[in-house]
Amino acid sequence: MKRRTKTKFTQIHVSIPVRTLEDLDETLDFNQSRSRIISKLIENYLEQDQVNIGSMTKRQIVISLMNQVDSEGPEYVLLQSLLQIFSK
Repeated sequence: MKRRTKTKFTQIHVSIPVRTLEDLDETLDFNQSRSRIISKLIENYLEQDQVNIGSMTKRQIVISLMNQVDSEGPEYVLLQSLLQIFSK
C-alpha cells in the first residue's frame, strides 16, 4: 500500500473588501470551508494559461500571439506585419 504524503498548510493574512468576504460567505453552505474554496480559487488561477489582455498593449498582444504560432507559417507573417504597424 502506498503511503500518502500529508499536505502541509500555512496560515496567511490577506486584506480584502468586507463586501467581497460577505458575498463569499453567503455562497457557502454550513459544511463548506472558506479556506478550501479560497485554495481552490487560487489553484484555478495558477492553472490558467490565460492573460488579461485588457491590461496589455496591442504590441504585447501580438508578441504573445507570435510566441504561440509556428514561425514558418502564414500566421507568423501576418503577426509580423501587425507588429510593424503597431510599432510605428
